[in-house]
Amino acid sequence: MQTENSFQALGISEPLLAGVRDMGFEHPTPVQQQAIPRLIAQQSDTIVLAQTGTGKTAAFGLPLLQHIDLSQRHIQALILSPTRELALQITHDLREMGKYLNGLHIATVYGGSSIQQQIRQLRQGVQIVVATPGRLMDLMQRQVVQLQSVRWVILDEADEMLNMGFREDIHFILQHATHRQCCWLFSATMPAEIRQIIRQFMHEPAEIVVGAKNTVASGISHEYYVTHAQHKFETLRRLIDFHPELYGIVFTRTKAEAQEISDRLMKMGYEAEALHGDLSQAQRDRVMERFRAKAIRILLATDVAARGIDVENISHVIHFGLPDDLESYTHRSGRTARAGRTGTSISIIHMHEMEKLRRLEKILHIRFVRRSIPTGQQICEKQLYHYFEQLKQIDLSQIDIQIYLQTIQSSLDELRREELIERIAAYEFQHLLKHYAQARDLNVPLPEARPAYRAMNRKELSAVDHDTQGEWIRFRLNVGRNHGLYKASLLQWLLDHTRLPKSAIGKLIILDTYSLIELDAKADLQSLQRLQGTRPTGLHTDAPVDILLTRRLPRNQTRFAGQDR
Repeated sequence: MQTENSFQALGISEPLLAGVRDMGFEHPTPVQQQAIPRLIAQQSDTIVLAQTGTGKTAAFGLPLLQHIDLSQRHIQALILSPTRELALQITHDLREMGKYLNGLHIATVYGGSSIQQQIRQLRQGVQIVVATPGRLMDLMQRQVVQLQSVRWVILDEADEMLNMGFREDIHFILQHATHRQCCWLFSATMPAEIRQIIRQFMHEPAEIVVGAKNTVASGISHEYYVTHAQHKFETLRRLIDFHPELYGIVFTRTKAEAQEISDRLMKMGYEAEALHGDLSQAQRDRVMERFRAKAIRILLATDVAARGIDVENISHVIHFGLPDDLESYTHRSGRTARAGRTGTSISIIHMHEMEKLRRLEKILHIRFVRRSIPTGQQICEKQLYHYFEQLKQIDLSQIDIQIYLQTIQSSLDELRREELIERIAAYEFQHLLKHYAQARDLNVPLPEARPAYRAMNRKELSAVDHDTQGEWIRFRLNVGRNHGLYKASLLQWLLDHTRLPKSAIGKLIILDTYSLIELDAKADLQSLQRLQGTRPTGLHTDAPVDILLTRRLPRNQTRFAGQDR
């Protein structure tokens, strides 16, 4: 049934609607409502201003997929993304939305991965290329990618690309996409550099502004636990065991993941069930009825299935991995701390999600507190304490047990008080105690906690004082402007190979024959090992690229990457 607030009402073709339904989307977000019909009907330059996490990928992805000529296997559309993580996510979403389009071919190109494999994929013929600027420029210089056939150019998170130093790259790319029919620019802000791009490369663009803000209830505390991906389920189990009175929702990315985790927990004896789109309405109603009655303590749910859930007294929301957008995090966390109560939002993440977490923290104006994954001993102590506290609170006046006491006492006369307590605990918790007897530490140390001064330039790095809090360390790179080095390609090289957060990279100073790099002294300098054998894109020299320590700097003598250095 078509309603005003539906994807069908936006003029989307049936194959794309089927893909959207499979993804679990029922109603378009405000930016999708405004952008999709216009981008389908009017193939002209367009600026869309909306916060990150408002559904922008579908806002440009669905119109683009509807325009693509599937009978032609040449590059028709180019999507530029500031990071490879976002580029991969855009590609994933486009493929999901276009899963019923026969003949759709998409390539993702980004640094830090095999360029030869990407070249092979491009030469097979694709209609859409999703790229980071540095790798795309490299492919253009190799004559692998030609932009003459590109009709649509999409700049996603344009302000973020400029903050990362990709201004020259974007100008270079747009100058070579000479036959483009339209440019769609998506940004959260409108700095001067964006206005310059608009003036130089866009013609009388239409403008769409979506001003909705994401807010999170003030009564929610936000915690996160860092572990390896293969230990996420065991971490979830430990958190459930560590909170004996937990009554909450565990959010997963997919229906299959929700069902799998639910099945595993139920086999282990936990009161858990899954709620997702594959269940019939009767099954959904039964699950929700049991959850509201607290016959089940843990509800495994996808974002779509949990929409509209309004259950009182939910103590915890657990993210089995962070969602991709702010809106989902806000919606998930809002299941707890209702009606003025307090609640806890817990995220179980791996190291590669740290930047996403910091981004949520910055934009939502909340503070995530890192907690240590409980040890086996801590869990057992917590469970035992909770059990005996519950024993103490039993109201004996409601139970007539006096007539049995003489028999019970006579059978227990030979046991001392301590031995009786020990036997009760062993009887009630023998499975739990055995499981956690040899439990290992599942915590992953963050870069700040890792040994940082070894392996790369060992002699020089060993001279750095470990007490360097509040300082920057300057390194010298033996290539510069005369070798074809640009600030954007240098920054991309560092981000791709070291995996350092952007905030750990300070000034990048490119001179004629060498360059200077400033890194936060608290960062994981051991990660510089990963630069060995690699090189920034676009260099004109075959000489090895070496990075050497020069000196430390007080923190107030430098600025963060992304500023006007």
